Amino acid sequence: MNPNKANTGVLEDFKVNVKIKLSALWVSVMFCYVYGDYFEFFVPGHIGHLIDGKMILDTPVKLFAASILMAIPAIMVFLSVMLKPKLNRWLNIIFGLFYTGIMILTIVNSIDLWHAFYIFLGIVEILITSLIVWTAWRWPKQK
Repeated sequence: MNPNKANTGVLEDFKVNVKIKLSALWVSVMFCYVYGDYFEFFVPGHIGHLIDGKMILDTPVKLFAASILMAIPAIMVFLSVMLKPKLNRWLNIIFGLFYTGIMILTIVNSIDLWHAFYIFLGIVEILITSLIVWTAWRWPKQK
């Protein structure tokens, strides 16, 4: 403790760079995606449908498309830190809006009691991806 400074009781804080904020938001949304898919295994009949081959991702093309869909947020964790501001900002706005739209459609198609967890996580994901768009949109300008 610095003896020259009076203890004001205010906790120390620092300004977090917008790139770090965006990266952390993408990490958060990825965790929600993973938990939603994991919890889906506990819905009665889901495992049986997987064993019987009755699932949404029932072709190699659909499975590959889903892989691309999930790879983008994972890559955005890295790109949000590494890209130059102008491209970074626009990619975060575009992909943030895109994934917000996907989750709105997913929620609309998931309304039943056993998917209440999925709807909750979807709302959280919408809030996070909207915050990604908001954060990127309000990217600070250099002075």
